[in-house]
Amino acid sequence: MERIAFIGFGEVGQTVSKGLLAGQRVEIRAFDLLFDAGKLKDRAAELGVGVARDHADAVRGADMVFLAVTAGSSMEAARSCLPGLSAGQLFLDINSVSPRRKQETAALVAPTGARYVDVAVMTPIAPYAHKAPILCGGPGAREWLARAQSLGMNVEIVSEEVGPAAAIKMFRSIMVKGFEGLMLECMLAASEYGVEDRIVAALKESYPGVDWQYFSGYWIERVLTHGKRRAEEMREVAATVRACGLEPLMSAATAERHDWLARLGVKLSEKTQDRDQLVAAIRAALGKGPRRQKAA
Repeated sequence: MERIAFIGFGEVGQTVSKGLLAGQRVEIRAFDLLFDAGKLKDRAAELGVGVARDHADAVRGADMVFLAVTAGSSMEAARSCLPGLSAGQLFLDINSVSPRRKQETAALVAPTGARYVDVAVMTPIAPYAHKAPILCGGPGAREWLARAQSLGMNVEIVSEEVGPAAAIKMFRSIMVKGFEGLMLECMLAASEYGVEDRIVAALKESYPGVDWQYFSGYWIERVLTHGKRRAEEMREVAATVRACGLEPLMSAATAERHDWLARLGVKLSEKTQDRDQLVAAIRAALGKGPRRQKAA
């Protein structure tokens, strides 16, 4: 039986835990700074996940440790795990951070004897759970590949080094999070003139292989739901681009747009991916009235 620890029990921790516990011989413990609030701790209990007292308590004795926190807190969280780490463990850094941050974290973990793995999830986690496509690299990658595959996970090694897997994730995010920020800005501005449907139709005409009607709502919902976390990730992306000798103009702007929506504090009565409802809620948070009647 694999003993697994999750540091951070947000969307990734919950979704992967649920998938693994459904059909594998695993034992999972977790720690999250928000456990004290109660609701997240209750969710762990519902899934059959043990609740640890702190970082070190969660990782002590685990075979695999998943570090799945926000980009801004990954180093601090890794440092808090050190007292509980020991030789023979796999330390799986699944955070969306720069290659340099991953390399710094690997150096931090190395003296404990735990083997570091640079892990990059390449799709939204929810549709796939533990079977989401994952790229990895680093000193523990080959060992983890075999064990992960035995658990039904979809893992590919891209390098023996720490960094390339993270770089692929970072550069993909320039496009994915960029699309999200562009759609948000486009649809909000278009709502001033009631021409959202016209914009979607024009995009469909130019790029017929994309379901623009669906993505015009889906991308906005993703920013609304995960804007703060995505902004942190995009700042890591910007740092990665800057380290390549290129000014990260687009990455930095994407971070600002995601952060802007996170700070706005939009309230929804229920989760939705309906574009018109999302735009209306954002307009309300901005103090704007109903958008202009849709153009014919």
